[in-house]
This record gives sequence, C-alpha cells and structure tokens, in this order.
Amino acid sequence: MYVNARRRRVAAAGALAAVGALVLGAYGSGLPAGSAAATGERAAAAPRIAAVIKGLDNPFFQTMKQGIDDQARAARATVTVQAANSITDTTGQADKLNSLSGQDFSCYVVNPISGTNLIQGLARLSAMNKAIVNIDSPVDPQAAKSAEVKLATYIGTDNTEAGKMAGQRMTQLLPSGGKVASVGGIAGDVTSGARLGGFQQGIGPNLKIVQTVAANWDRQTALTAATDVMQAQPDLAGFFVANDDMGLGVARAVANAGKAGKVKVISVDGIKDALEAVKAGTLDGTVAQYPYVIGVMGIEACQAATSGKTLPSHVKAPVEVVTKDNADKALAATPKPFGAYSDPIKNLIK
Repeated sequence: MYVNARRRRVAAAGALAAVGALVLGAYGSGLPAGSAAATGERAAAAPRIAAVIKGLDNPFFQTMKQGIDDQARAARATVTVQAANSITDTTGQADKLNSLSGQDFSCYVVNPISGTNLIQGLARLSAMNKAIVNIDSPVDPQAAKSAEVKLATYIGTDNTEAGKMAGQRMTQLLPSGGKVASVGGIAGDVTSGARLGGFQQGIGPNLKIVQTVAANWDRQTALTAATDVMQAQPDLAGFFVANDDMGLGVARAVANAGKAGKVKVISVDGIKDALEAVKAGTLDGTVAQYPYVIGVMGIEACQAATSGKTLPSHVKAPVEVVTKDNADKALAATPKPFGAYSDPIKNLIK
C-alpha cells in the first residue's frame, strides 16, 4: 500500500508539472495552450520557405540571396535557396522549382529567368494552395492566368521608371544632344525591354538612339558589342546599358577606344563594383535598385502570407540615381539604399 500511495503521489506531481508547462506555454503566446490559433501563430512565426532565384554567377543575385538569408534569420524562418546555374539556365531553374514543389514548404519565393520558364512548377504549387511570392523579374501575366497560377504578390523595381531615370540623367550629361546606343540583356526579355523602353521615354529631344544591341547580361559580350557599335558609330556620345555587369564591360570598351569621359555610360542595378566605378568616374551613373531589399521583402511577404495576411498585388522596390556626387553615400549604405524608402509589407508582420 505504501508503494502504491507513493506512485500515486509521483504521478500526480508529474501531471501538475505537465499542466503548469502548458499554462506557461499558453501565457507566453497570449493564447490558450493547444488552441488552433496558438498552433497557427507558431507556424506563422517560423514558416518553411523555398526560394528559386537566378544564377549566383551574377553579383546582383548574390546580394539578393544575402537579403533572403538575413531576413530568414531575423524571422527565425527556415529557408532553402536554389539558384540557376547561370542567367540563361531556364530549364535548370525550372527543374529546381519542380524538385522543391514536392517538398513541404509553406511559401515559395521565385525570381524567374523568363516570364514563362517556371509556369509549370508554379501551376503545381497553386493547385496545392501554396503561397507564391514573385520577386524581381515578373511572371508573365497571361501565361499565369492560362495556367491558373495564383501569386500572393509581385515585388520588384519599376524597370520602365528606372530606364526613364537613366534617360533623364543622360540628357543632363549631354545637354547639346547627340547619338546614343542601348545595350540590352537577352533579346525579348521583359526586364530588359522595360528598361530600354523607359530610357527612350526619358531622353530629351536632342538625343537620338541610333543602335540597340543585346549582350545577354554578360560583361564580355557587352564589351565586344560596344566595341563594334563605336566602330559603326564613330561620333557616338553615350551608351545606356540595361545592367551594371554589362555596363562595366561597355565602360572597358570605351576606355580601350581612348574615349573615356567623352562617351558617357549609364547602367542599371547599383552593384558595388558599379558604385566604385561611378566614384572613380569610369561609369557616369547607375540607377541603383536594391536586390538586398527585394530579397528581404520576399521573405517578409512569406511571413505575412503564411499568417493569413492579404498582400498588395504589387510592391515597388526602391531605386536611386547614383552619380559621382553621391557615390560615397551609396557605397557606405550598400547593400541597402542610402535614402528613405517605403516597405508596406513590414507593417503586416509587426
């Protein structure tokens, strides 16, 4: 009898301890222990996120990954990042998304190489009611509609506006006008086309675009293309280049031709090498977009979406024109903007 009584006392104490732990757990969350709301809060606080981005051979996407990783750590979320092998690896990138779609992630962040290369995988995710956040390069809206792809939000630069800002800066640099050339990325690419179109909108009436070439987002290809353009257009006054990596190749071609300072070069992205080149005067300006912030916002959007919040359909990432006058500020702040900017998603996860 003594043994049985002792056992009963031990069992009672254990039960009281377990109840106490449950009460403390409920108190810490502010919700009844074991309730659906408490379980949902824990899931929302630490979502499992998969991100599929463009190739890490490009510093722009290295910085984007840094933003993704940093915000995931801050949110105590688990994130798996898969990158394409290169900026043109459309099939490989699609294969990576298809592989991840079979795993138990609560939200997917996608930065497609083209408007359509991830459609099949995204359709599968939509059918499973997974949250999908599209960043940087937009999914083609018509293809998405046809495949019944549902996107929680799109976060990225207004590329037309970025190109327009570059056009306005080129007009300031060439007040007397002149001939300019445009260097785009992959032919038919949505982002490249928007930037080139915006540049045309932004230039003054005395500037004339005499040639447009595609350099596949590649520095060496851009160097070769710019060399050919200058030979064909010996009185060329400037280049607009759709990204910084190509812009640095164009700047090298201009220097090789002995025309540094005479032929103006403006590009888009704001990678650190380009900021250094603007400070040194080898680039005449860059319209800095912020892949770090885009990556951060992508994870924030997953935090909000998995906690049941409704996201705005489009969120503009910040852009700033960097010139020699403010290059030091831009370098000191990189990979973040040097000026204030709006982040409407952050308010949803406070």
